[in-house]
Amino acid sequence: MAIGDSERDGATTVRVGVGDPAPLFSLPGTGGRTYSLGDLRGSTALLVFYPADFTPVCTQQLRSYSEDLSAFTALGAVVWCLSPQDVDSHERFSAEHRLGMPLLADTDKQVGEAYGILGPLGFYRRSVFVVDGGGIIRFARRSLSSMTYIPAQRLVEAIRSTTA
Repeated sequence: MAIGDSERDGATTVRVGVGDPAPLFSLPGTGGRTYSLGDLRGSTALLVFYPADFTPVCTQQLRSYSEDLSAFTALGAVVWCLSPQDVDSHERFSAEHRLGMPLLADTDKQVGEAYGILGPLGFYRRSVFVVDGGGIIRFARRSLSSMTYIPAQRLVEAIRSTTA
């Protein structure tokens, strides 16, 4: 796993936000490949950080985004979902729920830390980031409770507003 440089907020987490360069990373994922954010230069990326495979809210969230995947791709956006589980878990989860986007394995949580989405106990907080084709974060939301998620249509609107 490789990760780019980011500024720290003086605490133990990084707080990147709108207008900041997105921390670069390369992670293994479903489909037997490695996904590198730097490879998406020129394209919009929706990065979805979720706590765990096979949990009720995460399953509902990712199924919802997968069902609306055509709305994201119509805007030229790529959707990648990241969590700390390993690729084998992601493959099973993706197959069982017929998810249409890749699931990336941040097993050491370094990417989660770089994006400032780790909670006090080191668990992923449900979070989303829209990164434009130049590698700049244009939309960022971090959940405090991880019990809810942003509906796909709201994310489509966020992507649309960043590409207009």
